[in-house]
Amino acid sequence: MFSVLRRNVGRRGVRLLSSLAEPKEPVLRTAIPGPLSMAALDRLSQLQDTRAALFAGDYTKSVGNYIADADGNMLLDMYCQIASIPVGYNNPRLLQAAQSPEMATMLVNRPALGVFPSTEWSAVLEKAFMRVAPAGLDMVFTTAHGSDANELAFKAAFMHHAHKRRGARAWSDKELASVMDNQEPGAPDAAIVSFSHGFHGRTFGALSATRSKAIHKLDIPAFKSWPRVPFPQLQYPLDKFSAENAIEEKRCVDELERVLRTHPVPVAAIIVEPVQSEGGDRHASPEFFRAIRSITRELDVLMIVDEVQTGCGATGTFWAHEQWDLPEAPDMVTFSKKMQAAGFFHTRQLVPDQAYRNFNTWLGDPPRALLAQAIVDEVLEKNLVGQTRLVGEYLKSHLLPLAIRYHRLVSSVRGHGTFLAFDCPTPELRAEFLELMRKEGVNMGGSGDRAVRFRPMLTLTKTHVNVFLTRLESVLNKMYQKYWPRN
Repeated sequence: MFSVLRRNVGRRGVRLLSSLAEPKEPVLRTAIPGPLSMAALDRLSQLQDTRAALFAGDYTKSVGNYIADADGNMLLDMYCQIASIPVGYNNPRLLQAAQSPEMATMLVNRPALGVFPSTEWSAVLEKAFMRVAPAGLDMVFTTAHGSDANELAFKAAFMHHAHKRRGARAWSDKELASVMDNQEPGAPDAAIVSFSHGFHGRTFGALSATRSKAIHKLDIPAFKSWPRVPFPQLQYPLDKFSAENAIEEKRCVDELERVLRTHPVPVAAIIVEPVQSEGGDRHASPEFFRAIRSITRELDVLMIVDEVQTGCGATGTFWAHEQWDLPEAPDMVTFSKKMQAAGFFHTRQLVPDQAYRNFNTWLGDPPRALLAQAIVDEVLEKNLVGQTRLVGEYLKSHLLPLAIRYHRLVSSVRGHGTFLAFDCPTPELRAEFLELMRKEGVNMGGSGDRAVRFRPMLTLTKTHVNVFLTRLESVLNKMYQKYWPRN
C-alpha cells in the first residue's frame, strides 16, 4: 500500500488522481470484503481494533461518488465516511488545494493559533467559514472534530452562564481555592439539557449529552445532573398524521419547558440536532424548533444547534436550521463532517471574559481550514446545495412508491435534500439489507436500531440515483422472495 502512495505523491501524482473517472456503475470483482481487504484488516488488527471495519479502502483509486476497495471493487458510496465526504473522492479542486504552497507551509509549520496566529489566518477564516456563517452569528471558534466542537461550545455556555450570575465582580478566594478540588463554588453545578436519542460525540461532556445508544456511554463517568427531555417520534406520512404529530411535539415542548423551569440544577444551555442523525434519523417540524427557541429565549437559556452531520448542504440548505424560520438565531451552531474542519459559530457575547479560558494549543487545524475553503468554493460555484435539493426530491419521489410496493421492508420514508432515511422492521433485517446492498455494489449505513440512512455527497446526480434504484429494487426483491415469497 505504501509503495502505491509513494507513486502518487507530488504534482504528477496529483494530476493522475485528478484524472480519475467514475465508472458508469459499480464494479464487483470479489466478495466484500475480498481477500486483499481481509489481509489488510488482519495486518491492521495487530495495531488497532478493526472489529467495526467493513473493508479496506483504496483512496488512490476512489473517485467522485465511488469508493474503491483493496480488491478493485468500486461501490457507489451513499454513506461517504459517515456523512463526511462533501464533493467527491479525489476532487480536482481539493487536490489542487492540497498541493498548493499555502498547504505545504501550513502542514510543516503548525501554529499555536491562540498565541501565534499566522498573518493570513483571518483571511482563511473568512473564506472557509464566515462567508457561509449562519445568519446572526458573527464569530467562529475552530476545533479539531465534531465532539470537540460540542465540548467547547458547552464550555462557552458554562462560562457565559457563570459570568452572568457573578456579574462584574472578580472571582473570590473561595472560588479560586475550591475549583482546584473540583468543588463548589469554583466548580459550580450547572447542566446542559439534551434530547432522547440525540448524539453529540464521545468526549466526556458530549457523551453526557448523548442519548442514542447505551454502548456509547457504558463504563464512562457522566455529569449526572444533566437532564434529558423527549424528542418527538413523528408518524409517517406526515400529512396523514398531522394531528397526532402536533400533539406529540407539544408534549415534548411542554416537558422541555417544565425541566427548564424546575430542574434543581441551573441549566446553561440546551443542545439539539436538526435531525437525530445517529439516533434513528428522527425529525421534528419547524414549529417545534421555533417553540423551543422561544422558550430558551424567554428563560435565558442558550440554544446550541448541533449541525455536525447536517451542515454543509446535505438537507437542501447550507445549514439545516435555515428551514426553521427562527425568530432569532441560535446562540451557537457546531459543525464538522462535510466541512472537513470543525468548530462552532457564535455571537461576540459568548467570548469568555478573559483570555486562555476556552483555549488549547492548536485551536483548529489550518490545513483542514484550507480544504474547507476549497469545499465552500466548489459548493457555491457549482450550486451543489441546489443540486442536492433537486436530486433529493427525485430520489425521495422514487422511494415513496417503493415503500408502498415493499411495505414489509420499507416504511417511514423521510428527510430533506439527500439527507433521507427509511425504516426496516427489525435490526436483523436492516443488517441483512445493508449487506446485500454492498453485494450489489452500493455502500450504505444504518442509523438507530432500524433506520437505513442516506448520506451521499453533494455531487450525487439523477444518474447516480438511477444506478442506486436499480440495485435497491434488486435487493428488495431478493428479500421478499426469501421472507414473503407469495407477496
